[in-house]
Amino acid sequence: MPYKRITLTHFLLQEQRRLGGSGAFTSLMNDILTACKMVSHEVNRGALVGNHGVAGTVNVQDEEQKPLDVLANDIFLHMNALGGNYAAMASEELEDVHAVKGSADGKYLLLFDPLDGSSNIDVNISVGSIFSILRLPEGADPNSANAFLQPGVQQICAGYALYGSSTMLVLTTGNGVNGFTLDRDVGMFFLTHPNMTIPADTKEFAINASRSRFWEAPVKRYVDECLAGKEGPRGKDFNMRWVASMVAEVHRILVRGGIFMYPADAENIKKGGKLRLMYEANPMSFLVEQAGGAATTGRKRLMEVEPTNLHQRVPVILGSKNEVERLAAYHREGSE
Repeated sequence: MPYKRITLTHFLLQEQRRLGGSGAFTSLMNDILTACKMVSHEVNRGALVGNHGVAGTVNVQDEEQKPLDVLANDIFLHMNALGGNYAAMASEELEDVHAVKGSADGKYLLLFDPLDGSSNIDVNISVGSIFSILRLPEGADPNSANAFLQPGVQQICAGYALYGSSTMLVLTTGNGVNGFTLDRDVGMFFLTHPNMTIPADTKEFAINASRSRFWEAPVKRYVDECLAGKEGPRGKDFNMRWVASMVAEVHRILVRGGIFMYPADAENIKKGGKLRLMYEANPMSFLVEQAGGAATTGRKRLMEVEPTNLHQRVPVILGSKNEVERLAAYHREGSE
């Protein structure tokens, strides 16, 4: 019976009791849930209220913004400031730290990508929101970017909301990964995907093949072996996927396995890589590792990368453990 399912709020309360928490974490997570429900509502209204097209502005990454990029960012900033649990926030859409007024007692920091994959909005393909929560270091100035520059292993929570055929929220607090689906009639998230795990082996890989001319030798080797199929050195056929929305790519991997790659290449290495360490790579790596997968730059575990700035970019390879480790081994062989 649907009404017998566990709500996300009840799940968080159970975690709170298990860990002997004070309740602040449950409160701040509820602010995120509300923001995600509001963004989901706006995504689903789409062209009916003018949420398609471009906004005529660019973000700090010098990327053209969609109206929903701007709206989703405003929703996250507003809703997560109300509870007073966050000392400050940082967004992929903003250059600097966003101070939370009146939150002198805030003990947490929130980083988020308010609308991942927004290039897919106009063609009605799944998009999402990604978030990561850190503790405010003792004595740190929350209005300084330095307070946020913590490696991924310091995250206490990470997750994403997927706005697709249904709206889901997938979450880890360091004790496995669980997925919750929004019941629009009730207005609540219910646990539908408990203890999500990634199989160690897979026959699916996701990569932007249009960039193959820029790939490094280890990546070319790996993809060529996959494409060779049963007759090649891997002895099995692989399927290739590419959605151009990291949330959708990672969700597929959490549900049925696979490997996602946006590796360093001859072009993007000038910026350090393509994806953002703090807003995309770290939270997704935390989820993937908690589900039994692996995440690397190709040369180093992603969650051990020491951040140098809020908008740092890195190469990203994550998913089924054996495939990620194979590609990492190819990188090691190439450097010897």
